[in-house]
Amino acid sequence: QGYSCLTNHNNHGATKSLGHVTVVIVGGTGDLARKYLWQGFFQLYADQVGKGHTFSFYGGALSTTEKGTPLLFDILKELACPAELSVERCALVKDQFLHLSKYHQLKTTEDYENLSQQIKQQLGQEGIIEAGRLFYLSVPAFAYADIAEKINNTCRPPSEAWLRVVLEKPFGHNLYSAQALDKKLSGQLKEEEMYRIDHYLGKQVVSKILPFRKENKKLLDPIWNKHHIERIEIVLKETLDAKGRIQFYDQYGVIRDVLQNHLTEVMTLMLMNLPANLSNSEEILQNKLNFLASLQHVDNSNAVVGQYQAYNGEVQEELNKTKDYFSLTPTFAGVVIHVDNAQYEGIPIFMTSGKALDERVSYARVLFKSNVFCVQDPNNVQCKSKQIIFYLGHGTLQYPAILLSKNLFKPELVSSGDWKEVTEYKDVNVLGLQLSDYYIQSPVTPREAYCELISHVFFGRKDSFISAEGLLASWEFWTPLLEGLSRVFPRVYPGGVDNGNLLNFQLKGHQVAFSHEALVNVINPGAEDNFQVMQGKYRSSEMVSAWAQELVERLASDLLLAAEEAIREEGQFHLALSGGSSPVALLRALALNLYTFPWRNTHIWQVDERCVPHTESGSNFRSIHDLLLQHIRIPYFNIHPMPVHLTQRLCVEEDGGPTLYEKEIKKHVNGSSFHYILLGVGQDGHTASLFQDTKLENDEENLVILTESPNKPHQRMSLTFTAINRARRVGVLIMGKSKHELVSQLSRIKGESSKYPITKVQPKSGTLIWYIDYDALLG
Repeated sequence: QGYSCLTNHNNHGATKSLGHVTVVIVGGTGDLARKYLWQGFFQLYADQVGKGHTFSFYGGALSTTEKGTPLLFDILKELACPAELSVERCALVKDQFLHLSKYHQLKTTEDYENLSQQIKQQLGQEGIIEAGRLFYLSVPAFAYADIAEKINNTCRPPSEAWLRVVLEKPFGHNLYSAQALDKKLSGQLKEEEMYRIDHYLGKQVVSKILPFRKENKKLLDPIWNKHHIERIEIVLKETLDAKGRIQFYDQYGVIRDVLQNHLTEVMTLMLMNLPANLSNSEEILQNKLNFLASLQHVDNSNAVVGQYQAYNGEVQEELNKTKDYFSLTPTFAGVVIHVDNAQYEGIPIFMTSGKALDERVSYARVLFKSNVFCVQDPNNVQCKSKQIIFYLGHGTLQYPAILLSKNLFKPELVSSGDWKEVTEYKDVNVLGLQLSDYYIQSPVTPREAYCELISHVFFGRKDSFISAEGLLASWEFWTPLLEGLSRVFPRVYPGGVDNGNLLNFQLKGHQVAFSHEALVNVINPGAEDNFQVMQGKYRSSEMVSAWAQELVERLASDLLLAAEEAIREEGQFHLALSGGSSPVALLRALALNLYTFPWRNTHIWQVDERCVPHTESGSNFRSIHDLLLQHIRIPYFNIHPMPVHLTQRLCVEEDGGPTLYEKEIKKHVNGSSFHYILLGVGQDGHTASLFQDTKLENDEENLVILTESPNKPHQRMSLTFTAINRARRVGVLIMGKSKHELVSQLSRIKGESSKYPITKVQPKSGTLIWYIDYDALLG
């Protein structure tokens, strides 16, 4: 094995030796290595030949040397020449590359020890100093920890040389597995030695997002915000299915495979704060972390999922499952994300990807609001969409480019040496505009993402790779959604152009739903339609019953009518909301009525609160905030949380929290009579935080008291029955099969029962309405 390096044909002087670099591809005869990695390292060698470094390349795998060597050289013989090399030059470089490449079995610790000994021995014979060792782990993620341990224990270079270990995704399948993997790897390798690769960061357009923003900062800054951006779309569509990859794909699905990594990285680069120095990887990382921390929580209500029709059969076949097995793994996902900061709040970020779709294309688009009304000549450039598109390839354009509509501004060239301005336009339409309506920039020479990233590893550039902190921050954002979707049946779609409009999705408030109903065969169709909303009597009061969704919509509608009536008569509407699970669906429905509900004249009060800080997830106020308040425009002074946290203590009697809240009620609410109080009921019959054992004899005049719950957290603050029964209207919302037994019991009780506190809700001059869904009513 020789280590001499070809001299660059235009370099006539002697080149100073920069030391020897050993490259080891673990999994060197696998699919990824065959398609991309060897080509990438050949490109690196061609770029670096004669510039001071010497090289050796090893393809390592589990097979014996006899089996592995011919496999490796079959791959190497197929390597394509880099475009910048002449045919003669390439033949010379390729011959030398093959001469420097060798197969080595890498299975046991001894194999790694032998490799290390071989490197040392041959370097000693040649008298060459060692610059570093680069290990590329092109193996399943479950093998990372074991290989990292072998490298650490047997293959570390001398202390003056560097070690760089490249890791391919997936890095775990949720936050907890990613944390466990990180803990194992960090026990063997330092963070600066690990290069977690996301090949999207090597795509030429993605790598130019920050430079483009930097070059055009003066023109972008005034419009890169919620006042000018209408929406953002980040899209990766594939025509291929998952056939042949089912073993991997069925464990991960589209969100883990594409959204959590590739598309999240693109979103982050588009919207993070610009670093002062684009070559400062630490500053870039910190700005990425700050952006990820500002994302609003996503759950099932922010996403739709689908699965192409043939997928389940492919799972049954490739995983040897029986015919009654059904996979819930999504092959399509549409998610809408919002950012919780002053610059971007309210801008919907549509993120979508799927397999078996109508075309192969990937892009990120910023669509700007239009403030122009064109009376005539709608084809005038000023009347057309204003948009910036980071076009990653394929689709109608077929090449990577940054496109900026001419009605925005003429951008600076993102990189003068290796990028060009496109001035010859094909007759092609890209996202609603002809090519001639755009300023277009494109790379002079297209380069494969892996070639770019392998070069970055060689030069120790960490800014193109995923840090441990960044990885865990991304998983922290996506894991709650993944957990929520694990029990959701994806919408089945036929695949390709036959999908039609089946996968189109839309935003209602902050919730996401498919735009069109799927056609499904229902036994006894129409039965539910005839049974939509039923009115009757329950415990001598009005009752409204319906299926859950219709019931919540009816309650939201009744609240709107009550609000409008109160505002007509008194100028304001006082609404008190209880905690617990009952009002969750209602709060979401109210958040959808961003524009029709008179929030400006509405005051929000609490019926009860747990004695925890309002910032904690167990707080009722936190729930009201997350589900409703953060989505609506309501004056700050109209929000009245219960004061459970005073003088840095929680619900201490002498702090006088109940008295303070009572004074606030008396100050704002006419006659301390709320216009509407919404209650739920626990399975034990409690309501608000008034339980069976709550002592109320001495509290008949009080409106607010501290109580004890049998469940944790035990301490609560609650409105009393005195306050509740003064209300103009009281709604009691009961939902779910688990409440059926309670509903049956309550229907048999006449009047009050100390066992069931809800029976003490009897408005003196107001109206009581029960809202009970069919699951609770009929079981």
